[in-house]
Amino acid sequence: QVQLVESGGGLVQPGGSLRLSCGASGFSLDHYAVGWFRQAPGKEREGVSCISSSGDSTYYADSVKGRFTISRDNAKNTVYLQMNSLKPEDTAVYYCAAGRKPRGLSAVQIMWVMSKAGADYWGQGTQVTVSS
Repeated sequence: QVQLVESGGGLVQPGGSLRLSCGASGFSLDHYAVGWFRQAPGKEREGVSCISSSGDSTYYADSVKGRFTISRDNAKNTVYLQMNSLKPEDTAVYYCAAGRKPRGLSAVQIMWVMSKAGADYWGQGTQVTVSS
């Protein structure tokens, strides 16, 4: 079956780190851009980060820039989100999404399209809680 599965969430103290994984099964991520989104209680879903299919272009929301790093390992059919210096406001359910995008689009453009029009595949989400 075709699906994306997020893992790696949990409870951490402020300043701590987590690495989220987005693994694909039933299809290859080789030609898919992948984005990470999050949704906190009472807030709208927001785009956090995105990486192009080739990995040569990345995007980060201002709120996470310098703290989060997105990467991909196509051989493992997995995309990662390394989250450092976590803050309580990072608490949310984190989702990954994969979508085919035309050549030439930057990661920020891909993020915009995913945010507005969605993607081909979505994961079920993983909870990240940052609290002391």
